[in-house]
Amino acid sequence: MQTYVALLYSIILGEGRRVIMTDLKAMAESLGLKNPRTLVATGNLVFEAKATDVSVLEQRLESAFEKTFGRHVDIIVRRADDWLTLAAGNPFPTESAVTADQVAVRVMRKPVPADAVAALRPYVGHDEKMQAVGGDIWIVFSRATPSSRLIAATSHKRLGIGTSRNWNTVRRLAEMVGR
Repeated sequence: MQTYVALLYSIILGEGRRVIMTDLKAMAESLGLKNPRTLVATGNLVFEAKATDVSVLEQRLESAFEKTFGRHVDIIVRRADDWLTLAAGNPFPTESAVTADQVAVRVMRKPVPADAVAALRPYVGHDEKMQAVGGDIWIVFSRATPSSRLIAATSHKRLGIGTSRNWNTVRRLAEMVGR
């Protein structure tokens, strides 16, 4: 069995309606996924399954989600070892230790091309940092700039399918899969 991390892009089903984590776990179990567990109520799922191509798991989860909850949601899946590599590759360890909620990674379905990363550089504010690592985009943002141009620029339209998680979530998911 292989451990996987699944990240849901958005679990808001409509005004005032969010996915309940027990329902998400039940959906995973209905697919035959073993030991599903969630982290916070923002669409982070860890589970075990036979070694399978992540794109197959993504498609299965997305189809089941749409059938169960009536809405399509993009889901990014990573193997546990790939998640641990992502967490270990955090290029901003000092900032993460001080303000973990201000360091985030946009986890991508497909690696972000170098030209897309270069196109983001003009959006980096004077109090922000950005670095691509392994095809994902790491960002340090500031609360002093509540409407960050950089965060807005890291959209699906510009970069492709991805979803962001802050350092607290990345670290806690790494702890869950590293056991």
